[in-house]
Amino acid sequence: MGKWVAIIVLVAVAAGGYAAWRNLNGDTLPEGIASGNGRIEATEIDISAKSAGRISEIFVNEGDLIQAGEKLVQMDTRQLEAQKREAEANLRSARTGVDAANATIEQAKAEKRAAEAIVEQRKAQLSSAEATFARFQRLVQTNVSSRQALEDAEAAALQAKAAMAAGEASSAAASAAVSTAEVQLAKAEAAIDAAQASIDYIQSIIDDSTLTAPRPGRVQYLVAQPGEIVAAGGRILNIVDLTDVYMNFFLPTEQAGRTAIGAETRLVLDAAPQFTIPASISYVSDVAQFTPKTVETEEERQKLMFRVKARIDPDLLREHIDLVKTGLPGVAYVRYDPDAVWPDALEGNLAR
Repeated sequence: MGKWVAIIVLVAVAAGGYAAWRNLNGDTLPEGIASGNGRIEATEIDISAKSAGRISEIFVNEGDLIQAGEKLVQMDTRQLEAQKREAEANLRSARTGVDAANATIEQAKAEKRAAEAIVEQRKAQLSSAEATFARFQRLVQTNVSSRQALEDAEAAALQAKAAMAAGEASSAAASAAVSTAEVQLAKAEAAIDAAQASIDYIQSIIDDSTLTAPRPGRVQYLVAQPGEIVAAGGRILNIVDLTDVYMNFFLPTEQAGRTAIGAETRLVLDAAPQFTIPASISYVSDVAQFTPKTVETEEERQKLMFRVKARIDPDLLREHIDLVKTGLPGVAYVRYDPDAVWPDALEGNLAR
């Protein structure tokens, strides 16, 4: 633990360690090991408002250590809460509309059943009237019945036929009423879905109005203050992810070309050169950062410099996360030849 504290914070430089570090920066590095100057950095994350609004409260200060999921900022949600209440009222109204539509459907179906029963009754009456009319027709032909009786029977048959048509019309109207009520029910159910969707949408904005830390880290600086109004996407504060700490440095063409991803690396900070931080190569640029105007000769090609990133083990960082800081300058040593042997100065005081 003491070693790590000495790595991260400014301490008095031990004379023996400092001398070893100075020697490493000379021409004494073994073959297969290269070095480059850099500075400790970490992934930065902007905490921004998803929607425009007023900052209600900020729960952290610059320099605070935070954990993933910790509440950082609360936006004002009073207007959203009012909109949500309105949407909830619309939902209740839509549900009432569904109940009313269901009642209308039941009534329309009952009326349809009554109309169908009347149709059946009219059918029976029509059948009886037509039979009576046919019987009187036969009786008139045999002079058993009078023509007046035949005409009365014919009139009764026509009346029954008209009643039958009226009954069928009533049944059709009842069927149409059922269909209309079902359409109203579908609209009421759609209104429920729309109101619920509106509530869900507003609730999602309310939820997004509470800004939390996506990763553990440290608050680097505040951009806005409580009471200020920010636009959608407006930055409120910035944090650094202290589990993703690295050093960028540069190597010439030959050494960069032989450096593999995952190559073992040692970091020595100016603040505590007597201690060494283990790291590994996580990135080697495929484009030169410093390029001569023309690249024609081998000598000129050797002037090309490529950016290389050495990343510190996240488990080591988590173990000492409350002590991790960024911005410290130092030197990165990379073993691009796996068979190369680390100097004692880079292996003896390795942080664990």
